[in-house]
Amino acid sequence: MLYCVRYASASHPMKTRQPKPAAPAPAAPIWVERGTGTYRRISIALFLAGFVTFTLVYDVQPLLPEFATDFQVSAATSSLALSVTTACLAIAILCAGAGSEMFGRRKLMFVSMGLASFLNIAQAVVPDWHALLIIRALEGIVLGGVPAVAMAYLAEEIHPKGLGMTMGLYISGTAFGGMAGRVLSGVIAEHTSWRWALGTIGVIDLLMTFAFIMLLPPSRNFQRQLGFDARFHLQAWGRHLRDSGLPFLFLIGCLSMGAFITIYNYAAFRLVGAPYELNQTQLGLIFTVYLFGIVASSTAGAMVDRIGRAPVLLTGLTVMLAGIGVTLLQPLLLVIAGISLVTIGFFISHSVASGWVGRMAKTTKGHAASLYLLAYYTGSSVAGWVGGWFWAAEGWLAVAAFTAVMVACGLAAALHLARTHPG
Repeated sequence: MLYCVRYASASHPMKTRQPKPAAPAPAAPIWVERGTGTYRRISIALFLAGFVTFTLVYDVQPLLPEFATDFQVSAATSSLALSVTTACLAIAILCAGAGSEMFGRRKLMFVSMGLASFLNIAQAVVPDWHALLIIRALEGIVLGGVPAVAMAYLAEEIHPKGLGMTMGLYISGTAFGGMAGRVLSGVIAEHTSWRWALGTIGVIDLLMTFAFIMLLPPSRNFQRQLGFDARFHLQAWGRHLRDSGLPFLFLIGCLSMGAFITIYNYAAFRLVGAPYELNQTQLGLIFTVYLFGIVASSTAGAMVDRIGRAPVLLTGLTVMLAGIGVTLLQPLLLVIAGISLVTIGFFISHSVASGWVGRMAKTTKGHAASLYLLAYYTGSSVAGWVGGWFWAAEGWLAVAAFTAVMVACGLAAALHLARTHPG
């Protein structure tokens, strides 16, 4: 170590000044390896987090025709029961991503899931349409503590060689939750009412929340930020937005999710009308095509680990576009087949894009994940609502054209990434 020495004089006795010690280098990450018991616990816990989040968000989707009838509102207005939740979720994710840097990933996810489950139970006793929308908005706000934080937790804790698989399992949990929420709410509403459906799902998810906190180990690589530094967060978000690749992943998440939600929102109105005239149970059972999404997410994660992200992402978006085309056919089985292809393509795309964000972001991964999910849920809320205008104007043909344009734009962004960030 070097010292600065000032020699003694009559007025200045000799002093020795030492420089400030260098900041300690960050400790090497303590990765969780694939195949270990801890890896399995994390995978199951994050599967449950995805399940709870998406049952609570999407359990209202098959109930939109019921809301339109009970509250005497239009199809586009009834879609606000979902859109206000995803819009508030999009905004809350930014705050949650920043908050998790101070409070920790595990605690924030647990509190968010628990509060959202209680709010879902409260929806069972709302007196009117506006009260329902207020609770749906609050549910979106508190759920913001799960998606971005879950992605950041996995990127920090799981060894890069096993990240694709475990991210795929988390996305599988979101797929299974989305399916379970839609199917359960449809079946329960058919035999009781939509109020009983929402209350029952809230209770189930509360139990799942306690299982989650018992399984998930505390973070080992998380670096806590002391205090709230607005400049730090703004700089982190700005750095990700200036990145050469991340904004294209954000755009793909926005467009693919917007198209996916629009298809599901207005497929419900199409299938309860002539010539199909399905009841709530039959409509809910159609959402079992989400099982294909569960398989596709896990398969996509494994394929990414083998052949790279860009080829798998392009495949997912292409399958999604083909599925939209198939839904234009009239026979019910072909309509369901088209929805199945849209589901498979979407979950492949989302699994790859969300995992790629965690790898492409070199620092403040929670901020990068929050920006991706901000775009993702903005697409859901805006496109899901705007799609109602297309449905009212020209029916399913207009909805299919609207969603096909969005997916085609997503494909263009993916092609750019394939050229500039192959892997």
